[in-house]
Amino acid sequence: MVSTGVNVFRWSALAFGVFYGFSHQRAITANQKAIHDKHEWEQKQKVIDQAKAEYQKKKNPAPASSDDVVMDPADPKFDLEKLLLKVSEDKA
Repeated sequence: MVSTGVNVFRWSALAFGVFYGFSHQRAITANQKAIHDKHEWEQKQKVIDQAKAEYQKKKNPAPASSDDVVMDPADPKFDLEKLLLKVSEDKA
């Protein structure tokens, strides 16, 4: 028969192992959750920064230089005369 001291040691080792496993799993889960939350925050921040940049471009468009000619006929700023002058200058 096994002595009482060995049984106490076995049960103590089992209890310690269960406690260690539980606490270690909590630490791993907390670390993974923190990494996930950080990644999610960075993604949201990236979208916010893109939206701010687009809003700034829409609100304050860059000033058009004299060389900028709108080539898209569907654009409301399209000017056929400027386009023809630009094409004639390029060919000359």
